[in-house]
Parts: sequence; C-alpha cells; structure tokens
Amino acid sequence: MDPSRFSAIVNEYIEAVRQLACEILDLLGEGLGLKDPRYFSKLITNADSDSLLRINHYPPSCTIHKLDHDDQCNIKSLVSTKASNGGNLTAGGRIGFGEHSDPQILSLLRANDVDGLQVLLPDRDGKEMWVQVPADPSAFFVNVGDLLQALTNGRLISVRHRVIATACRPRLSTIYFAAPPLHARISALTETITASSPRRYRSFTWAEYKTTMYSLRLSHSRLDLFNIDDDDSDNANEGKA
Repeated sequence: MDPSRFSAIVNEYIEAVRQLACEILDLLGEGLGLKDPRYFSKLITNADSDSLLRINHYPPSCTIHKLDHDDQCNIKSLVSTKASNGGNLTAGGRIGFGEHSDPQILSLLRANDVDGLQVLLPDRDGKEMWVQVPADPSAFFVNVGDLLQALTNGRLISVRHRVIATACRPRLSTIYFAAPPLHARISALTETITASSPRRYRSFTWAEYKTTMYSLRLSHSRLDLFNIDDDDSDNANEGKA
C-alpha cells in the first residue's frame, strides 16, 4: 500500500474512534452526575492531547511452537485461567502482551476474529481469575484507564488484562488510547467525593504519571503509588458534608 494512502486511512480511523471515545465519556459524565458532562471528553479533544493509536500483531503460536493445526487448536481451549500473579499457562500458550492496566483515560480496542484477550475478574469466592473475552471483529472493547479511575475517585475501575497467544492464526488488533495533554492535572472530581467516599488519590499531572509508568514493570499497580493516607484524606475533605 502507498504509505501516504495508509497514513490517510489511519488518520480517518483515529478521528472516528476519538469521536466514539468522546461519546462514551460524555455518557459516563452524565451517569456520574457531573456538572459538566463533557469534562472527560474535553481532555482528549484538547489540541495538546497525548492520545495515540497502537497496532499490534501476534504471530500464530502453532508456527512458533512448531505444532500442527489440530494440536494447536486443541491447546487453544486448554489455556489455564487461574492465578492472579500472571497465570499458569498450559504447553503451547505464551504471553503475547503481559498483565497490565491501561494508564490513559479510556482505551478502545478492535481486533480480528482470533481469541487472546483475557481480563482479570473476581469469581464467586472473591478470588481473581483470568477470563477469556470472546473475539468479535464487529465490536469495540472498551477499557477504563488508570486516569479515569483517579478522576472518578475509584467509582470506575481500570481493569487488568493481558493477551495470550494460542491461536493457529495471527491476531491483529488496534487500540486507541485516549489521553489528556501532558500538563493536564488529574484529580478526583468533587461530584465523586463524599464523607463516605473520601479522596483516594493525590493530585498529579499526566506527565508525572507517565514518567512513573515508564520507570516500573508493566504489571505494577502504579496507581497505588498515588494513594493518599487517611490523614491526608481527612484534610482534603475538611468542610465537606
């Protein structure tokens, strides 16, 4: 493909998914009862927005592990979904992209019809389990990012996820990461802070958080580093009903 044509197509796609992200964020703003329901979307439509698009390609595992088609397809259904510390993978399964949460505000992922995406969710006993997300090339998968968790004071949770390569065909995905400008200050909105739900995170800029992110391992729960203790929380909420 002509590089200039490819660039034009990618830019058109970015504009379309940015608009979709804005619509989702505006709905979340309304649902949270924000005085300005467009507060979130304004962060990513800012001219200095740090949003980006990533295209991932995961080669077929049957090629890497030199297994034939039948063996690889049998393995596909045997990937273990237990253990929150990275999971135990059966033979043939490999980490395509390790356990992590997305650091930005919102992520919109679209992939082909090859499985691989898993999310970490609690089971009935409260134990964390890896759950396979069925592939659907006609759908977008929407992930709350760390910044949105901080902005909503933990009302919305940044889900931990990973990609496991076990398929006989390559997996291709595109992810739009909606992010604010580097100088944007991230702080829990007043509508999300109450006497029973005090401020959980100290204020920080996206640049500060991004720098912290790159200094840590991918799986690190980096938002925990921005927690504030009870005394700080009491001070931050002094005078609130």
